[in-house]
Amino acid sequence: MNIRGKFVTLRAIEKEDLELMREMLNDPEMESSVVGWSFPVSKYQQNQWYENHINDSNNQRFIIETPEDGAVGLATLIEIDWKNRKANHGMKLVNRKYRTKGIGTDTVMAIMRYAFDELQLNRLDGSWFDSNIASQKLYTKCGWSVEGRRRQYIYKNGEYRDLIVVGILKEDYIRLVKENRYWD
Repeated sequence: MNIRGKFVTLRAIEKEDLELMREMLNDPEMESSVVGWSFPVSKYQQNQWYENHINDSNNQRFIIETPEDGAVGLATLIEIDWKNRKANHGMKLVNRKYRTKGIGTDTVMAIMRYAFDELQLNRLDGSWFDSNIASQKLYTKCGWSVEGRRRQYIYKNGEYRDLIVVGILKEDYIRLVKENRYWD
């Protein structure tokens, strides 16, 4: 099943997508702006990751596609806690040229609709570096609330960086959709 936004499609990762994902992982600009990995990933490692995670229902990852450009990024619902009805969400776009075109907004709205309406989750969590202004603007626009700051939480590129912690509840999403009529 594909997840559809107004113009993006979120689909399952296929073997053909592994090179795109590896390029994203190995992109120094992207690596410096995201929490997580800090080491090169080989084709072998990427293939091993795929084989180990393809059937993991607690960690769902999707390729973001647009009709014009094809695959433009990756969206995630990971660490899904079925008992407490919550998950962590993240997103990476392959290139800065895809920012400010509505792709991020449509992706976040589609992920929330899937998480809250299909999976019946009650809460989504996320985080980013305090210097990531693009994420701050995007997720605020999509109804997410800043819930805290983890000071000097990540050591990256020779310095400690603060992590902004955010979240959204299903009731916040429902209110947002009613107010902005996003899906009309």
